[in-house]
Amino acid sequence: MRFLLDSNILIAVALATGTAARQRLADVDEGDAVTSAIAYAEVYYGSRRGKPPPLANLSALIEEVAVLPFDQAAASVYADLKFKRGGYDRLIAAHALALGLTVATANVADFADIPGLAVEDWSR
Repeated sequence: MRFLLDSNILIAVALATGTAARQRLADVDEGDAVTSAIAYAEVYYGSRRGKPPPLANLSALIEEVAVLPFDQAAASVYADLKFKRGGYDRLIAAHALALGLTVATANVADFADIPGLAVEDWSR
């Protein structure tokens, strides 16, 4: 099984505050945890403006976790999702659905209304 790491998991792992998330990442096979360019952009945007995690921590994490481009297939899935105001969750969900990945997050409820999406809580 492969996992698409949500923004909150990227932050927790890069800050080393998410012990459960770090352990879960260590437990998966190399290459089985990736992230979306959408989640990376969200975290990188904050880091560039002085929010956690520091850029050095984020860069070190991205050496372990590949950043996948948001492509035409993901855009097509996104166009079919029920609209909901908010952040980037719908884009991240569409990316995971297009690739058949499970979203690893600390906010399972943010994805609960998306049919067919596999979600796993990495915060516990």
